[in-house]
Order: sequence, then structure tokens, then C-alpha cells
Amino acid sequence: MSSQCKIKACLKDGTTLELNKGITLEEIKNKVQNEYSTLIVAAKVNNNLKELGFALNEDVEIEFVDLTSSIGQRIYQRSLSFVFIRAAMELLPECRVSVEHSLSKGLYCEINHKNPINEDIVEAIEARMRKIIEEDIVFEKKSIQKEEAKKIFEEFNMDAKKKLLKYREKETINIYSCGWLKNYFYGYMVPSTGYLKNFKLKFYLPGIIIQFPTKESPNEIPMFKEQPKIASIFREAEIWGNILNVGYVANLNEIIEKDEYPELIRVAEALHEKKIAQIADMIAKNNKRVVLIAGPSSSGKTTFAQRLLIQLKVNGLNPITLSIDDYFVNRELTPRDEEGKYDFEAIEAVDVDLFNEHLTKLVQGEEIDIPTFNFITGTREYRGNKLQIHKDQPIIIEGIHGLNEKLTCDVPHDKKFKIYISALTQLNIDNHNRIPTTDTRLIRRIVRDSKYRGHSALTTLRLWKSVRRGEERNIFPFQEEADVMFNSALVYELAALKKYANPLLKEISDKEPEYAEAKRLLKFLSYFKSIDDEKNILQTSILKEFIGGSCFVE
Repeated sequence: MSSQCKIKACLKDGTTLELNKGITLEEIKNKVQNEYSTLIVAAKVNNNLKELGFALNEDVEIEFVDLTSSIGQRIYQRSLSFVFIRAAMELLPECRVSVEHSLSKGLYCEINHKNPINEDIVEAIEARMRKIIEEDIVFEKKSIQKEEAKKIFEEFNMDAKKKLLKYREKETINIYSCGWLKNYFYGYMVPSTGYLKNFKLKFYLPGIIIQFPTKESPNEIPMFKEQPKIASIFREAEIWGNILNVGYVANLNEIIEKDEYPELIRVAEALHEKKIAQIADMIAKNNKRVVLIAGPSSSGKTTFAQRLLIQLKVNGLNPITLSIDDYFVNRELTPRDEEGKYDFEAIEAVDVDLFNEHLTKLVQGEEIDIPTFNFITGTREYRGNKLQIHKDQPIIIEGIHGLNEKLTCDVPHDKKFKIYISALTQLNIDNHNRIPTTDTRLIRRIVRDSKYRGHSALTTLRLWKSVRRGEERNIFPFQEEADVMFNSALVYELAALKKYANPLLKEISDKEPEYAEAKRLLKFLSYFKSIDDEKNILQTSILKEFIGGSCFVE
């Protein structure tokens, strides 16, 4: 074969392969899969994400995507969801399947059918899924006109997808087939069902949880852990989404299009205020002295803490705040992470003994000498700052370790109140395409980092992996320890964030490794009509913490 029919592919590990022109990524994957510890599901070709069916016709750089990455996880979960939907529709004719949200390292789904779901039905669906996977059915992708897609959605009773077509900018849309079933998914698929052997179904009243491998354990399914408080908050968000008639993006777009969004904003903000007031009432009624607030990055902790402080004052209390940052150990005592860098997010970076000692004294009415941590010298200093509080002064503490019992182990349980805050999105793209809460927080952070920290979207995306790793270690394991959970998501916020995030994401060059993620987020935001007029968003809104104009941010 002549050299004109050959191409070169440079892999991430530096290996260069000479290949036949027209070879697919899957064919190359089959040659190198044994060198990977887990399943390859896609690849980046010159930083552009491609499905494994993509054929190569020129020299390229290839980075294979496996289940240790967020991208690989999304592709695997999305493909598995398609098989689940098909199996459910075959066993329960005329049922409607909805993929709701993440729960305990899995995907919580519901099936709307004339008969209620039970353990036997769940087992039957799993058996049918395994049969479909055993048959190794190809996921076929076809680009079609919107009018043709509309007919497909009508045929399969996919109303939310049909409505969303109206707001699609392109005249074509990619439709996937898995045997007889056609569907639209936001993102790529594995080549065929045979890739999806590793999964389980769990009956979780009133729905089903699809369990699968995780980034941390890419070759096995993690043990299921009950998360009743998180499940309850998601259920509450779903109920409110239905009440406001904004369960899906198309519903929100219709409200924006009709210029009815000002009332939606007011109702959403009023719901937040009501919830914060109820939490303040609980603290006051039960005479809680130490209030601990924790949550992942960009969950709105700062604004929430300030609004809670105001509501506590409404209850006749005079709360004070205490910063965990001032209790950092000296720099040389700070633990290091796997890369040898200082790990300021580890609880060992905090002088827990001194923190507990000071809390105990404050609750008992004694005076303490508050330290100030000098971040330039990396040492703790005492500058004569004294503090003594009265019985009507709860102590508000905001920080990532707030739910970890080690932080306040000397304070009796009946004296403290733990609050977990996160943006648990109540909105989905449609019945089968959910919006991960992580995406909402990431977009919030991209906008905030640009406005207040001078960071580009590229910088934020580069840091995000480390941020997420810290959350997995220091926050999520303790979320069920909370006395109460507060959902900081606002149903309209992605429409308001769009105009800020879009230009920042577009700055990322296709030469950067983060380009594929920026492209994904831009596509995600393209589903939303933008809210450009912000006059109805209150200065006290959690959203203002990110877009600017908050009365709580200096």
C-alpha cells in the first residue's frame, strides 16, 4: 500500500502509529485497549471529542477517553440510560421513562405507567437490558431535519423533546437508534450495547436507580448507600418544578419568550427566602448556639450565611460569625496531597483542638483571643482581637468541614445545627437528558471567577478537577450528617448566566485540552433562551453572588 494511503496517529503516551487511511477510532482502540486499566469509550482527536466510529483520514493526535474521566462517565451513563429506556418500553407498553437526577453514585429514574413499579418489574427490566447488551446492538446516529425529528418524537410520545425543537438553532439534529427505538441525547454514545456489561438496577420507591462504575472505581459498581436527605431535597425540587410548570428547559424558554419570567424570578426568590426563614426559626426555637454551614464550590454559601444571619436577627437573636481560615495550622504543618502540594482543604490543615477549645469557651460565655492567619507568612498571629458572646448570639461558621464531626467534636450535639447547601437543579433538558448539578455549579464558578478573581474560563476548568476531588473527600461523605439541607438552585438561573458564560467559554482555543469541555458547555447553554434583563433579580439573590450586584459582596 502506498504511503499516500497511510496516516500517522500520535497517542498521548508519545506512541506514534502508522495506520491505514480511513481506519476508525474503534479499530485503533482494539489494538491498545489492553494497555488501559478500564474501558475506552471515546477519544479526543486534536482536542475534539469524537465517537469511536469516527474515521481518520489525516495525521492526528489522539487521546483515548476511558471511565476514569468525567467525559467517559457521561458517555457510559448516557448509553446505559438508552438501553434502560428501551427495555422499560418493551416490558411496559405506553410507559413514560424519566431520568431524574444522580443519587448514591447512580441515576435515579421514574417510570410512569398504569401499574406501579415493584421489585419483580425491576428485575425483569434488568434481565431485558442484559439481553439487549448481549446482542451487541449498534447505536446508529443519523442527522435529520427538525421536521422529521418532530414526527419521531410524536411517535414515541416524547413531548418535552418536541417542544425543545422550537428553540434549536440548527435545522438538523442527531438522532440515535438502538434497534427499533429512536431517541435524542445531548452528547455522544458508545459504539454498541456490548460496551455496557457493567451495571445493576435497584428498586428505590417510587423509582429505579441505575448503578454503574465510577471514576474512582471504574471496573466495579460501588456499594449503594442510603441518602434519604438528599433524595428528599431532590423530590421537593421536582414537586416545585411541577408547581411552577418548569420541569424542562422548553417550559422555561416558553416563559421567557412570553415575557412572563419576572414573576417566575420573584416566586423562586420568595421560595428561597421562605426556606431560609424556616431554618432560622428552627435554630431559634431549639436554642442552637453553633450553626455550621457547608457545601461544595459555588453552592452560594456566602450569600446563604448572610441571609440566614438576617433572619436570625428577625428572631431577636444577634449572631456572630467565626472564620475557620483563621485556625489554619502554620504552613510547615500543613499536610500535602499526592502531588506533594499543600492540601489546604484537608481537615488536618485546621487546628481542630484550638478551634474546639475556643468554641467551647464561647458557648460557656468565656472570652477568647481570636487568632488571625497571615496568608503571606503562612503563620498564625494574635493581634489582640478578643471575643465574648451572650446567650442570644449564635455562632455562624461557614466552611467545607462544617459537617465533619471532627471540627466541632467538643461541642454537644444539642448545641449545634448543621446545614448542607448545594445547587440541586430541579430543571432537566427533557425526560431523558438531565442537567447535572455539577454543571450548574461549574457555570456559576466560571462567571464568578471571571468577575471577582480575574480568572479565565480556561483557568477555572483546569482547577475544577482538583476542586471536585476535594469535594469528594471533604464534603460529600458528610452531607447526610446535616440537620437540614438547603437547595440553592434557582430554576431561571442558567438562562441568566448564559450571557456571561458564553463569551468566556468561546475564548478557549481548540488547542487547549479543555476545549472539548468548553464546547460541551456551550452546546448545553444553547438550549436556553437568555434572560438579559436582570432588574427583577434581587440584590440579596444567591445568583448575584456570581453575576455581580450582591449587597453581600464587597
